[in-house]
Amino acid sequence: MFDVTIIGAGVIGSSIARELCKYKLNVCVVEKDFDVGNGTSKANSAIVHAGFDAKPGTLKGKLNSRGNKMFDKLSKELDFPFKRIGSLVVCFDKEGIPDLEKLKQQGIENGVPDLEILDGDKVREMEPNLSKNVIAALYAPTGGIVCPYEMTIALAENAFTNGTEFKLDTKVTSIVKSGGNYLIKTDKGDIESKIVVNAAGVFSDEINNMVSKNKLSIIPRRGQYCLFDKAVGDTVSRTIFQLPTKMGKGVLVTPTVDGNLLIGPDAEDIDDKEDLNTTSEGLGFIISKASLSVNQLPMRQVITSFSGLRAHGTGDFVIGEVEDAPNFINAAGIESPGLSSSPAIAVVIRDIIVNRLKPEKNDKFNPIRKGIPKFREMTNQERKKMIAKNSKYGRIICRCETVTEGEIVDAIRRPLGARSVDGVKKRTRAGMGRCQGGFCGPRVVEILARELRISPQEVTKSGEHSNLLVGKDKENVSV
Repeated sequence: MFDVTIIGAGVIGSSIARELCKYKLNVCVVEKDFDVGNGTSKANSAIVHAGFDAKPGTLKGKLNSRGNKMFDKLSKELDFPFKRIGSLVVCFDKEGIPDLEKLKQQGIENGVPDLEILDGDKVREMEPNLSKNVIAALYAPTGGIVCPYEMTIALAENAFTNGTEFKLDTKVTSIVKSGGNYLIKTDKGDIESKIVVNAAGVFSDEINNMVSKNKLSIIPRRGQYCLFDKAVGDTVSRTIFQLPTKMGKGVLVTPTVDGNLLIGPDAEDIDDKEDLNTTSEGLGFIISKASLSVNQLPMRQVITSFSGLRAHGTGDFVIGEVEDAPNFINAAGIESPGLSSSPAIAVVIRDIIVNRLKPEKNDKFNPIRKGIPKFREMTNQERKKMIAKNSKYGRIICRCETVTEGEIVDAIRRPLGARSVDGVKKRTRAGMGRCQGGFCGPRVVEILARELRISPQEVTKSGEHSNLLVGKDKENVSV
């Protein structure tokens, strides 16, 4: 019997789990994927929005600016990368300036500090590579960038080490009321819980609809991106937005915390909640739109493209206890600015549960989590000390990102460690560089097989049905 069971181990579910660790509660997180942070939290714009986009009075408006303020402390405690670089919303004609004024006023009402409207010349002083067609911009110095999957992993690891149980690769099939509690049926057995939290991302409508007559409908909204090599990561130094539309915040151009350049996303409502394909039309659209903001976009430096899904729902977050299902709490329809709002969403959900169960505070809660030491960020002296301590740090596996065997082994052995190639990739960046795993991929498979004590043929890209190897060369060839 658990006090609380959270369905979904993305940034929302993992944030809630960590907040609940501050109290003496028996908490479980159930996740259908092979790893934490494998859904929307893995593939998004990685932006910590300042908070001027959402309408005042909405949950998005309240929780974005509140969550934004929490990132500095959270990133220090959990040792994940976060940079407060600021953002600019640009417009290309005088008719757009009133819309910038409206965004500024919304931001002021939402509690966003230091907003300022700048003319085109001032904007180009700050960002020399911006188009000459930019005539004005809204500047928000509190905007930031983060690594969303490293953040999610950090939250989950800290929750795990503070006593939260994680059931990965476990799919919820039904939820029924049972004697005042909930019986959660999964493909790996039953779970009984006093309270259920629905943080299932694009599947949050399906989880809600298992228990409530008040049906939710979540539309998967696909957004496609292009990622550029670090050689052009300084094309812009801030996040560059265009004036938003009814489909979202538009195509952005931004540096990443790891030094790359990122453009995207488009916005396409689709039917398949697992369709992460990219299309020539979608990529062409974001390239054409991003080229309006930046002069001579360096397209020859694109190293990969990808897509992610947003959980588009009612227009606002759906947060709180379901009216006809006591002790069933939704954190549903969490689309942008969900990542930015996630720390604040977690506090809201935590407070609902604490007010209901009245648990004691956990005086043994440890908020600190140390990440994997990054060889690429060390001085030569620090590298020598690390190699003397652990010789595996002297072997470079991923040349593009300067990732060592020591880091990969740490990623596998640490709490909620990597069990797949993508798991290693998210934790260390092995395979994220210019060659996209062409050099390091086979070595990562070897290390995973050795550390997990499995055959290389059992190593997967990202869980079930994604095996990378099917047999040995010439094994099945007849002469």
